[in-house]
Amino acid sequence: MASTAAPETLSRPSVDPEEVEKFSRIAADWWDPDSKFKPLHKFNPIRLAFIRDTICSHFSLAGTRPFEGLRVLDIGCGGGLASEPMARLGATVTGVDAAEANVKTAAVHAAEQGLEIDYRHGVAEQLIEAGEPPFDVVLNLEVMEHVANPHTFLVDCSALVKPGGLMICATINRTSKAFALAIVGAEWVMGWLPRGTHRFHKLVQPRELTAALHEGRMETDDAVGVSYNPLNDQWTLGDDTSVNYMVVARKPQA
Repeated sequence: MASTAAPETLSRPSVDPEEVEKFSRIAADWWDPDSKFKPLHKFNPIRLAFIRDTICSHFSLAGTRPFEGLRVLDIGCGGGLASEPMARLGATVTGVDAAEANVKTAAVHAAEQGLEIDYRHGVAEQLIEAGEPPFDVVLNLEVMEHVANPHTFLVDCSALVKPGGLMICATINRTSKAFALAIVGAEWVMGWLPRGTHRFHKLVQPRELTAALHEGRMETDDAVGVSYNPLNDQWTLGDDTSVNYMVVARKPQA
């Protein structure tokens, strides 16, 4: 099991202590599909299918364990809801989270499943400062809206992608519709998430995300919208990026 020692002083910290404390309090619920993470469990299948298909297409992969030989970083890994499927597909996975309780939860669950995942308590800047070799794939999923400086965080994450590699980002747009649905609806009315999980001013618009990735020398595809239909309780991919969206970024070969 990877060390979960506290992160040491960083030169450019992206950690927001309020966010870390907030998620530490509810880390034990990560793998309970009826917990406060129920929306994420419902969202996860379509997100994972998109990630699998994108990676397979980019690297021309196939088979039951197509990710054999790939190093994948799940930054802001939480309880491991994306890390574990990547490991099952054959990838060598490193999961990093700023909340130690999340890392411990993820590591225990992975061990129970017989999966070897390198979970670490820390942040992206630490990996860079420690000289961590870049990864084939960086997953940046629902985390950028919880860091102190999203722009710097995205530039730093770009540095962790090897030439020819990918970064896949997923987040919530900063729009009135997102405020109404993702904050007022999901948190205040339905109670799907604890109140205060998302703060409107910290949400990231696609143009802001892509600007940071371009500064990190990444090439970006158009954003893909992810929409929820309450009538059939289903998530679908499409052109509507006004609430949830994903962006694929590629680092050119050196």
